[in-house]
Amino acid sequence: MPHSPDVQHDLDRLRGLARTMDSALRVPLFGIRLGWDSILGLIPGVGDVLALAPAGYIVKEAHRMGASRSVLARMGANVGIDLAIGAIPLIGDIFDIGWKANTRNVDLLHRHLDETAPMKTVSPADGELSSHHPTLKG
Repeated sequence: MPHSPDVQHDLDRLRGLARTMDSALRVPLFGIRLGWDSILGLIPGVGDVLALAPAGYIVKEAHRMGASRSVLARMGANVGIDLAIGAIPLIGDIFDIGWKANTRNVDLLHRHLDETAPMKTVSPADGELSSHHPTLKG
């Protein structure tokens, strides 16, 4: 379902941030995509913590845009899993390449907004006044 221009702009902006963090670069020969989340994760101790800032921003924006508590909880779980497993040396770096928590979270938000968007109702005589009088027209 199409969103209002403001909501669509926000989704596009968040999708761009998620793409930058999760899949901005393509590794030649292997054909895998990785982003700044994976690169920052290579820095021992602080890399995964630095990657929390954009992930937290996506969750904050989802809250601002009206995501439900259950959606926010799932988003938080995605970020938590990314942080917990990403902190394990080598295993976490490999995991980061496939998990893509930011992309998952923007997808969750998009689906939530699609499911909760108000349905537009169109009357049979769209554009006419609703006077219930047969001869009064808008």
